[in-house]
Amino acid sequence: MPLDRDFFDRDAVCVAADLIGTTLLVNGVGGRIVETEAYTPDDPASHSFKGPTPRNRVMFGPHGHAYVYRCYGIHWCLNFVCRPAHAVLIRAIQPMAGLDAMAHRRGLSQPRLLCAGPGRLAQALGIDGSFDSLSLDQPPFRLERAEDTLPITASTRIGISKAREREWRFCHTGSRFLSKPLPRATSS
Repeated sequence: MPLDRDFFDRDAVCVAADLIGTTLLVNGVGGRIVETEAYTPDDPASHSFKGPTPRNRVMFGPHGHAYVYRCYGIHWCLNFVCRPAHAVLIRAIQPMAGLDAMAHRRGLSQPRLLCAGPGRLAQALGIDGSFDSLSLDQPPFRLERAEDTLPITASTRIGISKAREREWRFCHTGSRFLSKPLPRATSS
């Protein structure tokens, strides 16, 4: 069953957790979302923290749209806009459809490495700046509800220097397709 735009009319933290297990297809290529990160307007690590700019303008528009930006001037990153100034970064998917296309775009064939990380994911799915502000409930996107509930682990986000203590990274527990392994639990 496809996700409609109203699914995104919520806080990014709730949406990020609920996206785990959802199928993401871009022009028929994609798979199961296994890792996300949430960003909110009161979060100093968020692009929306200092208000609207030409780069982040989509984050302040209607929910249910793609926010695509270039990271470090190299990699494209795909985010889903939720409530105003809220977004979810799609960090990793388990490749399931169009593996040949993904392998060609990435120049490798190991399924585990095709979409493990936001830059790899965007490259494998053919995402670039032209996808910024596109509606998530219309082609080239297709989002389908999870068929079953997957176990989820929350942990700290990756690659940020501010608000590092927030456990707003959500992962399918035990997935081998994550961008980085989950931290090991420490015993006291």
